[in-house]
Amino acid sequence: MLGRIFTVGGYTLLSRLTGFARDIMLAAILGAGPVADAFFVALRLPNHFRAIFAEGAFNAAFVPAYAHLQDQGGSLAARLFANRIFTLLFSVQVVLLVVAWLFMPQAISLLAPGFSDDPSQRELAISLTRITFPYLLLITLVTLYGGMLNVMHRFATAAAAPIFLNLSMMLTLALAAFFPSAGHAAAWGVLLSGFLQFFLLAGDAAKHGVLPKFTALKLDDDVRGFFKALGPATIGSMGTQVALFADTIIATFLAAGALSALYYADRLNQLPIGVIGIAIGTVLLPEMSRRLTAGDHAGAMASQRRAFEFTLLFSVPFVAAFLTVPDVIMRAMFARGAFSKADAATAGATLAAYAVGLIPFVLIRSAVATFYARKDTATPVKAALTGVAVNVALKVALVGSLAQIGLALATAVGAWINLLLVVTFAVRRGFLEFDRAFALSLVKFAAVGLILAAALWGAARWAATAFAGMAAMRDEAALGVLIATGVVVYGGAILLLFGMRWLRALVRP
Repeated sequence: MLGRIFTVGGYTLLSRLTGFARDIMLAAILGAGPVADAFFVALRLPNHFRAIFAEGAFNAAFVPAYAHLQDQGGSLAARLFANRIFTLLFSVQVVLLVVAWLFMPQAISLLAPGFSDDPSQRELAISLTRITFPYLLLITLVTLYGGMLNVMHRFATAAAAPIFLNLSMMLTLALAAFFPSAGHAAAWGVLLSGFLQFFLLAGDAAKHGVLPKFTALKLDDDVRGFFKALGPATIGSMGTQVALFADTIIATFLAAGALSALYYADRLNQLPIGVIGIAIGTVLLPEMSRRLTAGDHAGAMASQRRAFEFTLLFSVPFVAAFLTVPDVIMRAMFARGAFSKADAATAGATLAAYAVGLIPFVLIRSAVATFYARKDTATPVKAALTGVAVNVALKVALVGSLAQIGLALATAVGAWINLLLVVTFAVRRGFLEFDRAFALSLVKFAAVGLILAAALWGAARWAATAFAGMAAMRDEAALGVLIATGVVVYGGAILLLFGMRWLRALVRP
C-alpha cells in the first residue's frame, strides 16, 4: 500500500508544484481584481459539480462495487457493470451541459449575485463559465476511467492527469495577448486540459482492456446497488459543495479581491490535502474493499490506522507553517506583478483560518473509507450535513466582522465537526479502534507540532531582521530559511519523540 501511496502522492505533488507555477502566472497576470474574480467563479461552477458527481459521490459508490465484481464476479461482470455506468454517466452529463449552457445567466445570478451591480463583470463571468463548463463532462469520464484503473492498482495515470490542467493554463496565459482578456485565456486553458486528461486516461484504460463502451441500460442488482450507494454519497458531497457555494455567493458581496484571497489561500491549503489526504484515501479505499471482501476485518482496520499516522506525519508541518508564518509564504509565492503585498497579506490571513481545519481536511478521506468500503455511503452523509449546517451558520455569523477570513474559519470548524462525527460513528460500530499506541502517537504529533511552530515563529522574526536590507528576493530568502529550519527541527523532533522503530514499522511493506 505504501508504494502506491507514494506513486499517487508523487504525481500529485508534481501536479501541485506545476499548479503553483500556474497560480504565480495567474496572480501576476490577473491579480486580485474584477477579472480575476469573474474567472474564479467560472472555474468554481464546473468544479462544484465535479466534486458532487465525479470525485466525491461517484468514486464512493463505484470503486467498492467495481472492486467487488472484479474479485467475485470476474472481469466480464465488472466490464458489463462499467459499460452500463459509463453510458448512464455520459448521458446525464450531456444533458447537464446543455441545460447549463442554456441557463448560464441564471446560474451566474445564483452563484455570484454580487456581480449584478457590475454588468460588465457579470457578462464576463457568464462568457467564461460557458467556456469552462464542458470541462465537467470530460473530467467526469476521467474520474470513471481513473476509478477502474485504481482498482487494478494502476494509480499513476490518474494521479498525473491534473498536471495537464496546469500546463495548458500556463500555455494559454502565456498567449493571453491573443485572447479577448487574460480571463478568457485562462478559461480556454481549463477546457483544453479537459481534453488532454480525457485522452490520457482513455488511452491507458484502452491499453489495459477496460475502456468502457456504450451499452443498453439495464437496472440489474449491481446497477441498483450502485444507485443505492450513489444517492446518499451525492447528498453528502452536495452538502460540502453547498458550503463552498455559500463562500462564492457571500464573497461576491465583499470588496473586490475577496474571491481571489479565498482562491489563493485554498490553493496552498490544498497542497497537503491533495498530496497527502487524497493520495492516501485514494489508495486506502480499494485496499480496504479488497480486505473486507476477503473477510480480513482486522487487516482493514490496521490499514486505516496506519493511513491515519502516515497522514499526520506529513500534515503536521503544514499546519504549523500555515498558522505561524502564512504572510511570509504568501508574499514569497505570489507577491509580484498585479498581485500586491497587501493582497498577499489578506490571502495569508485567510490561509491561517483555513489551516485551523487542515487536520480534518486531510484525514476525512481516510476516515470515511471504512464506510465506503462496506458500501455504506449513508452514514458519512449524516456527519457531512451536520458539519455543513454548522459551517454555513458560522459563515453568516462571522462574515460581517471577518469578511472572507470568517468564511474560511467557518469552513475549518465545519470540517472538525464532520471528522469527529465520522470517527465517532466508526468507533461505535466497531469499524475503528484506537489502541493505546495510536492515542500516544496523537499526543506526540501535537507536541511535535508545537515545537515546530515555535521554531518557525522564531526563524521568521530572525529572517525579517537579517534580510531587512535586501532590495529584492527578501521574502523568498526568508521562506528558504523557514524551510531549512522546518526540515531540521521537525525531523529531529520526530526522531526524538517517536524513534526509528516507529518509523520503520510505519513504512514497512
